[in-house]
Amino acid sequence: MTDVADIRVRRALPQIKLFQQFFGVSTTEDDGFFRQILDVLPAAVYTTNATGQITYFNEAAATLWGCRPELGSSEWCGSWKLYWPDGRPLPHDQCPMAIALKEGRPVRGVEAIAERPDGSRVPFMPFPTPLYGASGELLGAVNMLVDITDRNRAGEYEQRLISIITSSDDAILSKDLNGVITSWNRGAEQLFGYTAEETVGKPITMLIPIERRDEEPTILSRIRSGERIDHYETIRRRKDGSLVEISLTVSPIKNAEGEIIGASKIARDITERRRAQEQQALLLGEMKHRVRNTLATVQAIATQTLRSAASEDRDAFLARLRALAGAHDLLTLERWNQAPIGEVVSGALNAFQGSHGERILIAGPKDAVLDAHKSMLLAMALHELSTNAIKYGALSNQSGRVNVSWDLVPDDDVQRLKFLWQESGGPPVKPPERKGFGSVLIERALQRELGGVEYTFDPGGVACTLELKL
Repeated sequence: MTDVADIRVRRALPQIKLFQQFFGVSTTEDDGFFRQILDVLPAAVYTTNATGQITYFNEAAATLWGCRPELGSSEWCGSWKLYWPDGRPLPHDQCPMAIALKEGRPVRGVEAIAERPDGSRVPFMPFPTPLYGASGELLGAVNMLVDITDRNRAGEYEQRLISIITSSDDAILSKDLNGVITSWNRGAEQLFGYTAEETVGKPITMLIPIERRDEEPTILSRIRSGERIDHYETIRRRKDGSLVEISLTVSPIKNAEGEIIGASKIARDITERRRAQEQQALLLGEMKHRVRNTLATVQAIATQTLRSAASEDRDAFLARLRALAGAHDLLTLERWNQAPIGEVVSGALNAFQGSHGERILIAGPKDAVLDAHKSMLLAMALHELSTNAIKYGALSNQSGRVNVSWDLVPDDDVQRLKFLWQESGGPPVKPPERKGFGSVLIERALQRELGGVEYTFDPGGVACTLELKL
């Protein structure tokens, strides 16, 4: 035997010793120890003899197969059925272990699918390796099966994300912590006019107008600290030099160790939204202007028509028109169809707080909102209650007070807001002998529209409770 052969034999002796028991060549005291090691390995391992009969498998292999092959009888692989990754059946005598034994070489880079008796399938990667004796004869082979279910699932998830990003109409790109572009999707091409080849590896500042270059260091600083930037509105420059208004969302990108290595950006063109907002503002301004003109016309007609009426009645009617106009003014561009209740209350009582401000106390959640119709009705109701308080109630003397409060009330179907007008310290109260216009307005119109109205004429002060459906 040559020196090279001697070296090969010496190198093979530990390997031979480890698998002597499995192939029935001999036994030693160490065989049980090595078997215990293989038994508890989390990786699926099995061995065959030179003709392919399975001589050993560990519990991890039995779990992967979903069955326990018969030692010395089952051949090549212990799985019930085998398939190629594309779903074609894979005969056991053509599996990687069979190829390794027949051709006397390790098989690498192959994937297969094992089907269990219960019908479930496990994608795996085998690593069959032939084993040789001291004289070079083939003793058998050892195979380790690696379950790649999680890897495949992660690959599918990654591919799904790539497909979403690639096909998105939003501009999605990434950059490193130096502001160099590292990826660029089709949406970015459409928005900015550059192809991926023209941008990847280039600084992100190529998109930023000179007068806005100071934004980038600030954004990178916030990203390095782990901060996410939501819906940051700014302006960027396209390839053709034109400017585009965008809404920008920037998120940190982390590596497997959790370190921030860059940022992903989603840019959305808001040019059309801006135009729509401008158009909406124009239309709302025109609507408010026409409403004001209409109310002014009504006021002029009423002044002329009620010229011979009692001044008190005429003034009351004109004050109601002004209250209605004030409620309309609460509708802004952002909330054209609703108004915060705090602003409705403040606006309705503003005319009365000039001389009675310290005696009118307001409390309640100011962020609750009412729709436009209910806002105007509530403003009218507060106007009537304030007018009555000045004429007959708590604000008719120098010591009375009015507490205006509201709170949200839980309800199974809809959210409600309970509104309380409470007078105190005024002249003794008694129920009115007849109902005026204000009382009729509140009890009829508001009760139908707002959800509930209750008057209490306690001697200590008038109380009015309104329940509003939000």
